[in-house]
Amino acid sequence: MRIGIFVGEYPPRIIRGIGTYAENLCQAMVNAGHDVSVFTMNDGTLKTREVLKGIDVNRPMLVDGSNILPQVLAREDLRRAGTGIRFFNDIIMYNILSVTKFVNQLIKKEGYKFDIICAYDWRSAIAGIMAKQETGLPFIFHLQSTEGSRSMGGGSAIIRHIEETAAGVADRVITVCYPMQEYLTMHGFDATKINVCWNGVNLGKYDPKKVKEDEIQELRSRYGIGAGEKMVLFVGGLATVKGIINLVEAMPKVTKKHPEAKLVILGKGELERAVSYLIEELNMEEKVKTRFEFVTEEERILHYAASDIVVCPSLYEPCCVISLEAMAMEKPVIVGSKAICNSCDQVIPSGHEQTGVHIDGSSKPDIAWGINTLLEDMQKAREMGKRGRMRVKRYFSWEKAAEHTISIYEDVKREVEAEKK
Repeated sequence: MRIGIFVGEYPPRIIRGIGTYAENLCQAMVNAGHDVSVFTMNDGTLKTREVLKGIDVNRPMLVDGSNILPQVLAREDLRRAGTGIRFFNDIIMYNILSVTKFVNQLIKKEGYKFDIICAYDWRSAIAGIMAKQETGLPFIFHLQSTEGSRSMGGGSAIIRHIEETAAGVADRVITVCYPMQEYLTMHGFDATKINVCWNGVNLGKYDPKKVKEDEIQELRSRYGIGAGEKMVLFVGGLATVKGIINLVEAMPKVTKKHPEAKLVILGKGELERAVSYLIEELNMEEKVKTRFEFVTEEERILHYAASDIVVCPSLYEPCCVISLEAMAMEKPVIVGSKAICNSCDQVIPSGHEQTGVHIDGSSKPDIAWGINTLLEDMQKAREMGKRGRMRVKRYFSWEKAAEHTISIYEDVKREVEAEKK
């Protein structure tokens, strides 16, 4: 198939998980013999077109219309955006310039014959809608989360409108977990259009056998984790939705029962100062170590390898890959499962296939219970980790994700062609 993909970020410009998702899924599709053209944003320093690992990457240069947008788009939440006006400007310009290049240059001038159009989340949805209207090609909207769910019921009315419109225009909506599918259906999205296709992880990179033991010991000693002590790892953005405050507040209950436990927090975000103050207030400086940085993927892999348990106590997490990465590194995983949680599709919480524990990320006692449960029998926890990697191999490779995604694309293509006859 020849696939046109609109996505707000793509290597080397990756900020959020959607960029990692696009990078790996596109590469797996190309490796399977498909042709992919990506249209993504340009920060002004990147080439407007190049081939990266067999993928045709297009990055139109943006122009600034932020001084006129508030007058043209008379929407209150856009007016309230203030300095965020430039952000909306860049999104709108990127969408318009991308779909213009897609239709006028690649299709009309260069003669590309696309089979399918895809837009990855709301940032590129306008381009997907316009491309569908201009070409009549089948349109797939990849929607990993919604504005309402991300903001816990609030957020921007403009973004919600874009998401709902794109889902209405699209021939199919793909999301990443069954809880998110249920959420979309409950909130008025057409259930007959929604397919689930799980995320993936690169098993070649995330392989515990490729990490050297001396590097592991050096990292553990850097955090003051000695022989016999257990490293509990949190990786991710420091935001309320990630459950980081509840996790820190749960640690006294953990260390009281298991004084050998130490928590390492790896990530950046708005709650850095609050986390630091809380650690000091609880007198947990020796038990909770922080590294408020964005680290390289290699450094993140090393942290997984050095840890004994990985905890993701999110209040809401429809598309997190942290649990998958940890499972690929043979680590038992604790995941918040109270709300939308794609990790619940990944982590088996009981039985002979158990790979971790489900907890309520809003409950400090429940978080402590989950950590203590694994610490009480580390041999059993290590066996969970090994089963976790086996489960990732079976269900969550990028090759599996690409294969399933392409099967959905082909199904939609057949449906649209049948309707035209």
